[in-house]
Amino acid sequence: MNIKRIKYGCYTTSLSMSVVGNLSPVLFVTFHNVYNISFSLLGLLVLINFCTQLLMDLVFSFMSYKFSIEKTIKFTPILTLLGLVLYAAIPTISPKFCYLGLVISTVLLAASSGLCEVLTSPTIASISGDNTEKELSKLHSVYAFGVVGMIIVSTLFLYVFGEKNWQFLPLIFCLIPISSIILFLGTHIPLQSSQKSAKDTFSFLKNTKIWLCVISIFLAGAIECTMAQWASSYLEVAMSVPKIWGDIFGVALFGLMLGIGRALYGKRGGNISKVLLGCSILAVVCYFFAATTNIPQVAVVACAMTGLAASMMWPGSLLLAEKYLPTGGVLMYGIMASGGDLGASFGPQLTGVIIDYAPKLNFTKKLAELFGVSADIMGMKLGIFLGFIFSLIAVIIFIFNLRSAKRTSDGKKE
Repeated sequence: MNIKRIKYGCYTTSLSMSVVGNLSPVLFVTFHNVYNISFSLLGLLVLINFCTQLLMDLVFSFMSYKFSIEKTIKFTPILTLLGLVLYAAIPTISPKFCYLGLVISTVLLAASSGLCEVLTSPTIASISGDNTEKELSKLHSVYAFGVVGMIIVSTLFLYVFGEKNWQFLPLIFCLIPISSIILFLGTHIPLQSSQKSAKDTFSFLKNTKIWLCVISIFLAGAIECTMAQWASSYLEVAMSVPKIWGDIFGVALFGLMLGIGRALYGKRGGNISKVLLGCSILAVVCYFFAATTNIPQVAVVACAMTGLAASMMWPGSLLLAEKYLPTGGVLMYGIMASGGDLGASFGPQLTGVIIDYAPKLNFTKKLAELFGVSADIMGMKLGIFLGFIFSLIAVIIFIFNLRSAKRTSDGKKE
């Protein structure tokens, strides 16, 4: 019973992560309309979220030996609950300090999200025995399905109750961290391995295999989040797909396919090296068609199927790290989380830069004439094509990994 409660506590904590990571973007237009906050300031919340989360990743990467892992993971949903309450309360109580309240709550929510990312995976790994691969896959599928559910609930809530009642939305989502707090009460989380000193940390970092896994999860974050953040705008602007249909059949279906891929591996998965190679090849195909086609239906399907392609890349990279370094513990998961978050930020940001500046280049204008589209649309296509390049690099990395795993296996047989 204790193990089940810990497992479900980790699931609901991961579900909270899907809420806090996507709540602000869903409410950006609401905050702009209700409180007249500029989009540049609202965009700054995304940067604050990323920096705080990365800071938490790095702290637990290099100083995990200074913390009680059990107390910290039990504190994570409490921090989430506090962040959600402040998120709703400060703008409501004092609209003049609305933005300050959003910044404070964003820092708290990002900190809880960073802790969740670093601690739930090793906790699940420590209680799963021989089923680590399947259980980690289930954990990450909960996050993917949570994103889809959160977007649907938020959209319906704002449609039915209106923007002025937005503050009840984060209060409703408070039920998730409350359930985590209850599930963790009275449980004893098994001791997870962590480095004993800074010397042990730097010794661990000399292992070249951990850096292969970091590169893998960096690419995974870039491939997943580039499509997740740009699919809606790309389908609407470049493909002329009405926003509601682009969001439902492109963005939401992307999230659904992300969850389905992880759930399937959780039930029937095995040989993660081959799965990662297959996923990266599918990502190459999806990004190629999404970026080059002028047929809206093909673009929508390609965007959605990228979710399936990306589904196992992030958790699969964690499984590789667990396979190569079974005693890595919290330090390993912290470093991996840092790599994934960097990729998740770098990919979409670089895509945005390309979309902004590519239309001004003569190369882009000539390419636009060749494809029979405007320079702005070609700029968006080039931005999405960046995902194709990330995917191609991932194919090379995973081929190298598969060959390395095969050589290791052949060596053991001899």
